[in-house]
Amino acid sequence: MWQFPASEEVSEVPDRPKEECGVFGIYGHPKATEMAYYALFALQHRGQEAAGIASIDNGRMYNHRGLGLLAEVFAETQLDDLPGNSAIGHVRYSTAGSNTVQNAQPISFTTHEGPFALAHNGNLVNARSLRMLLERQGSLFQSTSDTEVVAHLIARAGLPTLTENVIEAVRMVKGGFAFLFLGKDELIAIRDPFGLRPLALGRLDDAFVFASESCAFETIGAKFVRDVEPGEMIVVSDKGMRSIPSGQRTKRAMCTFEHIYFARPDSDIDGWNVHTVRKQLGRILAERHGVDADLVVGVPDSSISAANGYAEESGLPVEMGLIKNKYIARTFIQPSSELRDSGVRLKLNAVRSIVAGKRVVLVDDSIVRGTTSRRIVRLLRDAGATEVHVRISSPPYKNPCHYGIDTSSRGQLIAATHSAHEICKEIEANSLEFLTVEETMEAFGLKDPHAYPFCNACFTGNYPTEVYEEDKLTYENHGTSASSRSDHTPDEEPVPPEDIEGYEPILSATRNPRGVK
Repeated sequence: MWQFPASEEVSEVPDRPKEECGVFGIYGHPKATEMAYYALFALQHRGQEAAGIASIDNGRMYNHRGLGLLAEVFAETQLDDLPGNSAIGHVRYSTAGSNTVQNAQPISFTTHEGPFALAHNGNLVNARSLRMLLERQGSLFQSTSDTEVVAHLIARAGLPTLTENVIEAVRMVKGGFAFLFLGKDELIAIRDPFGLRPLALGRLDDAFVFASESCAFETIGAKFVRDVEPGEMIVVSDKGMRSIPSGQRTKRAMCTFEHIYFARPDSDIDGWNVHTVRKQLGRILAERHGVDADLVVGVPDSSISAANGYAEESGLPVEMGLIKNKYIARTFIQPSSELRDSGVRLKLNAVRSIVAGKRVVLVDDSIVRGTTSRRIVRLLRDAGATEVHVRISSPPYKNPCHYGIDTSSRGQLIAATHSAHEICKEIEANSLEFLTVEETMEAFGLKDPHAYPFCNACFTGNYPTEVYEEDKLTYENHGTSASSRSDHTPDEEPVPPEDIEGYEPILSATRNPRGVK
């Protein structure tokens, strides 16, 4: 039986899907590192644990990375130590690998062909098996990040160019990913064959730029060109840009939660504006799951757009009934025992003059464990709300993600073991309604359930790739939070890569990979 923790202390177990990571790359700009720095600011919401930038200048790689927010990692003068007209950058939340400086990205390597750096958003479901194979073949690892597995595959491929080695390495990995590779004279961008993780292409004057979200382009004055296609590899060099399409035929499966929760409202991803989708989710909530009430309140910040949509459709006023403390960073001083049970008050405050004596529709984007939802409901009641009706702009979150979103194990997801009626009781709301998967897809203008170009596995349990049990965010398995989410013990032997369906060994240096001329 699922239970709330005995104490409602601020917990390290996330009660929200945690951000993945953000990547940015730029090739051919005289202020490449400065542009990377400001673009990463626009992507800071995707990861607040670590940040870094790598640049290339006259064949020499420069790299600075560290733990913390971007402004904590970089002093103003440190950008001067990263020369060159090409750079890649990264902001990180540790979905795979503990939060140590060794796991911060970009990671850089020196090979006989020259240096290269790598930044990665996503998670590889077969990373543990590949790592063990590489270790048996003599590879030594400096981190627990699955990204380093890819770097070793590149170094061992033995082909003439970085592009060929990258193609060969990426053919072996499975999962969700958006990769940026910076070499001595080229920048390579790759998106996974399902398009699980977002990646966009833009132009800044004569320079090419890539980013996890298009909002990064707006920040630096770049122009959005298009999304990188699922499975597509784009190589940029002094000769220009060339695209190498994927040889794999797969069904597009972009992460729905990018639009529901993760991405900034001003971003456009795969043809849909995030704010517009969220607003439509709220409209559908009001149309299909409306309730008699006096006002609508959105949980800041990701649910404000949905709350606006609900209000417009229902005719109710939307109010700022909850105020977010924007100065709460990744961690804070542990509150005293008197404040511990009300830890959410450090992040949110209810506006008494707005909600007192009112029947409130509380719009939020998801419920993971339920503890935060219950605290917010209590906040509104303590501020005088007579009724609190919770409306969620997504389906019940029942299954963990294996593609780059840090969620609890299935046993810690309240919707996996509770009905909506039971969850309503647990969070102490007057009523609770979720969207269905079909209603969620309607917000994108989609009606054919057989043609949804999205991954809805967190709602349905239908994963677009095979999920290897031993690789469910556990391959580091050294007492980190990820190991506690494992369905297997750390001592279990993983499936060797050669036993994985579709596995092909690293090509010899004499064989030309597909698509490379």
